[in-house]
Amino acid sequence: LDAVDAYERKLVKQIEIAEAKITGGHNKPYVKLLSVSNKKGVISAKVELDVQTRSGVQRQELTVQDGDNLEMTTNRAVYHDCRVGEIRVEKGNQFLELRVPGGEHFLKLGQAYGDLDALAVQREMISRTIKEHLTKELRLAPQGIKVLTLFFIDSVERYRQYDADGNQIKGDYATIFEDEYRRLSKFPEFQSLFKEVDVRTAAEEVHNGYFSIDKRKVGGKTVEVFKDTRGDTKADDDTYSLIMRDKEKLLGFETPLKFIFSHSALKEGWDNPNIFQICALRDMGTERQRRQTIGRGLRLCVNQQGERLRGFEINTLTVVATESFEQFAENLQKEIEDDTGIRFGIVEHHQFAGSSVTGADGQTTPLGFAKSKQLWEHLKSAGLLNAQGKVQDALRQQLKANTLTLPEPFAAQLPQVKEVLRKLAGKLEIKNADERKQVKTRQAVLQSAEFKALWDRIKHKTTYRVQFDNEALIQKCIEAIKNGPPITKTRLEWRKADLSIGKAGVAATATATSAPVVLEERDIELPDVLTDLQDKTQLTRRSIHRILIGSGRLNDFTRNPQEFIELTAEAVNRAKRLALVDGIKYQRLGDEQYYAQELFEQEELTGYLKNMIAGGEHCVHEHVVYQSDTEKSFAEQLEKNEAIKIYAKLPGWFRVPTPLGNYNPDWAVLVEKDGAVRLYFVVETKSSLFTDDLRDRESAKIKCGEAHFDALAVGENPARFIKATKLDDVMAKC
Repeated sequence: LDAVDAYERKLVKQIEIAEAKITGGHNKPYVKLLSVSNKKGVISAKVELDVQTRSGVQRQELTVQDGDNLEMTTNRAVYHDCRVGEIRVEKGNQFLELRVPGGEHFLKLGQAYGDLDALAVQREMISRTIKEHLTKELRLAPQGIKVLTLFFIDSVERYRQYDADGNQIKGDYATIFEDEYRRLSKFPEFQSLFKEVDVRTAAEEVHNGYFSIDKRKVGGKTVEVFKDTRGDTKADDDTYSLIMRDKEKLLGFETPLKFIFSHSALKEGWDNPNIFQICALRDMGTERQRRQTIGRGLRLCVNQQGERLRGFEINTLTVVATESFEQFAENLQKEIEDDTGIRFGIVEHHQFAGSSVTGADGQTTPLGFAKSKQLWEHLKSAGLLNAQGKVQDALRQQLKANTLTLPEPFAAQLPQVKEVLRKLAGKLEIKNADERKQVKTRQAVLQSAEFKALWDRIKHKTTYRVQFDNEALIQKCIEAIKNGPPITKTRLEWRKADLSIGKAGVAATATATSAPVVLEERDIELPDVLTDLQDKTQLTRRSIHRILIGSGRLNDFTRNPQEFIELTAEAVNRAKRLALVDGIKYQRLGDEQYYAQELFEQEELTGYLKNMIAGGEHCVHEHVVYQSDTEKSFAEQLEKNEAIKIYAKLPGWFRVPTPLGNYNPDWAVLVEKDGAVRLYFVVETKSSLFTDDLRDRESAKIKCGEAHFDALAVGENPARFIKATKLDDVMAKC
C-alpha cells in the first residue's frame, strides 16, 4: 500500500488544518525571503511583499534582484528607501541583504523583516493548540484514549534557557504555554477535565521538551544543556532513544505529560499513535518538512488496553500552522510526489492490470500488463488522456455524465475501470465546454428596415463633461468616512479545513472559521497620510485636511494606518465619482462616430447553453444570452407579446462611457402601438427599481446611461431610456 491507499482505506488519521489567517497587518515594510536562485548567471530571490493592488494591499510572492527599489516594486510609500542588496546562493550560506533606513538586515531562508510580533502570533497558536487538545480530550478520554500534542519549535532557547549558575529557566514558549493552559482550564466547557486538579502544578507537569543534550560547564558546574540540531546527527539519535524509552509510558493516564516540545521533526519511527495535534511554531517551507511533520501523528490511536481504534470520527490529526490550507495542500501533494514517486491525476500504463477478467470456464484472472496498456492506448486515442497519461476534462465529463464506454474486448471491465479513473480524475471544476455555443444573428431581422430605424436612434457615440460643487463634495466625503465601517487593529482568525488525499491529488475543504482576535503591533511608523491620500484621490492637501478633521476619525489612523488610508481613499473616490455623475452632461459626437450595425456580424457572441433561451422571429439573435433571472423572464415576456416587433439583447461591445467605467445597457426594443405608431426604447432591467437596492456604482452608471440617451433624443420620435423589472413597465410608457 502507498500513502494514498492507506489514507483512502482509513488506515491512517484524517488530517485537518487550523490556519492562522492574519488581516490588517500591513503597516510596516514587510519582506520575507522564500528562496534564492542562480539561473544562467542571473542571481535572484523570491520574496514575499505587501503589494498595493486595485483591491487593496495584498501579500504576494515576487522575484527581486540586487538593487531593486521595493517602494517602486510594491507601489507603497511604507517601503521608502528599502532596497535589495547582495543575494547569496551558495548552499549553507544563502541570504538576502535588505537595505533599510538606518542600516542593513541579512535575511536567511524563511526569515522576515517588518513582520508582526512573532511571539504574539505564536501565543495564539499555542492557545489554539491547547484548546484543540482539551476539546479532543473531553471526547476521547472516556473511551480510554490519552490525547497527546506535539509542538515543533524554531529554537530550543525559546523553550528552555539557563541562568549564570546553570539552573534551568523557562523560555518564552514554556511561559506562554503555562499561561494559556491555566487560562483555558477555567473555561466552563473544560471544567470536567480539571476536577481535583491543582492547575498551577498541572500546567508545569503536562509539558516537556525532547532535545539533544550537550554537557557544558556553566557557573562552575557541569550541566546538561539542550541544543538545536538538524534531525540527522548523533545527538538526534540520543534524543530518539530518550523518547522511545518513554513511548509506552506516554500512552498511560498515570503519566501527566501530554504536550511535547521538539526542535527537529524527530526521527522516523517515533510516530506515537496518540498524537492528535501538531503545532508548527517554525516555518515549514523547507523540503519534505510537511510530510515529515504530519507523519509523526498519522498512525491510528490506541486505548489503555493497547487496542487500535479505527474511523475518522476518532482519528483526526489537527495541524496548527500559519500557512494557508490551500498552500499546505498544494505543497504536501508536491512532497508526496517527490518522496514516493506517486503521480497524482496520472493514469499509468499498468493501471488496469489488476482488473479481474472472468473466462469461459468461470475462472477469474487479472487483465495483465499487456492488455492494460492496450486499454490505456484506447483512452489516449479517444482524447481522454494526454501523452503523459494526465486525465483530460473530456474524461471527467464522461465520468460525471456516466457516458464512458469501452471497446468490446474491455466492455466487461467497465465498472472496474470507471472506479479506477474516478479516483484519479478528481472533480470537474470547469464549465462544460460542450455547452459553450456561438450565437448567430438572424439576418432577416438584422437587415430589416425596422431594425435599422431602431439602430439609427441609439447608435451614436457621445462625450461627457462634468461640473460639481467642491464644498458639497467635501461634505459628502466627510459623511462617507463618518459612516464607514469600523477600523480595527490587526486581527487573527482561525480557518479550519479537512485535507483529503486521493489518487487525484491533495485537496483542502474549508469547514469552519473562528471569531477574530486582535494582535497588538508595536513600533509602527505613521506614514504621511496627506501625501498618501493626495496620491490616491487627486484632491488637494487642503481639501483632504478638511475632510480628515471633519470626519472625526483621526484616532483610527493611529489604530491601523494602512486600513484607515484604504477606507478613506475608497470613501473619497466613491463620493467623488458620485458627485461627478450628479453634474454630468453628455454631448453627441459627429455623424461619423457611431456603433456600426455590421458589428453584430463581425463581433462573435458566445455563451453557455444553460444561460440561453431561444430567440424568436423578432429577435436579432437566434438565442438570447442572459445574466440573471430578471433578464430571462424579460426575454420570455418579449417573445410572448404581439406588440414587440423587434428586440435585441445589446452586446458587450455596445458601451456608454462614464466616469465610473463603461456602461452596457440591456435591451433595444421596438414596440408597435395600435398597429401603426412605433415606439423605440432602450431598457435597463433590474430586479428592483429602487436606487437604494442597487449598488451605488451600478446605480450611478445607469444614471449616466440615461443622460447619454437623453443627449441622443433629438429629432422625430427618438428612443427613450427606461428602467424596468418586467415588460409591463415598458408597455406602461406606450
